[in-house]
Amino acid sequence: MSNTAVLPKLSNPAPLGLAGFALTTWLLSMINAGWFSGDGMGIVLACALAYGGTAQAIAGIMELPRGNTFGATAFLSYGAFWWSFALFVLFLHDKVSAAFVGWYLFLWGAFTFYMWLATFRSPRALQAIFLALWITFFLLAAGEWTGSSALHVAGGYMGLVTAVLAFYLSAAALMNEVYDRIVLPIGEPRIFKRHAVLL
Repeated sequence: MSNTAVLPKLSNPAPLGLAGFALTTWLLSMINAGWFSGDGMGIVLACALAYGGTAQAIAGIMELPRGNTFGATAFLSYGAFWWSFALFVLFLHDKVSAAFVGWYLFLWGAFTFYMWLATFRSPRALQAIFLALWITFFLLAAGEWTGSSALHVAGGYMGLVTAVLAFYLSAAALMNEVYDRIVLPIGEPRIFKRHAVLL
């Protein structure tokens, strides 16, 4: 009789984290793109605290026992982003200059840029999310610095693209695991197939 312990399979938190990120990003980006006025911000903030913030942070914590440094860093960081965004809008938005808000967005863009560089051994769907996201942050930062509504709207549309990509990868990660086959392809690079860092 073998003494080898059978370890329980750890669930994959990526579909949860990606969905929380995608849904909240889509809601905010509709306002940034000019589809809706700021009157819709209340539901964005509620979602930012509950789903984009808390649920995504839980996904990040779930990545820790799986030894997934990238997934933990991404989900915990963007969960914290949504919490910080909600707290800023609720309590501080009229006390901070547009230039400083621009720096806030730019630094999140810088973080996202090096996270994107770390996705090059990951599925192409994940690479696309981080590519679209750092562009979104930089467009929104430039909009704050210049006061350009066109840049702000462009950032909103890039945010919508980011959300669609994140929704797709969430659905793919979930369905591919449930059906134990490729239902939705994610473009995993052949050379680096063993090194997918989020899924």
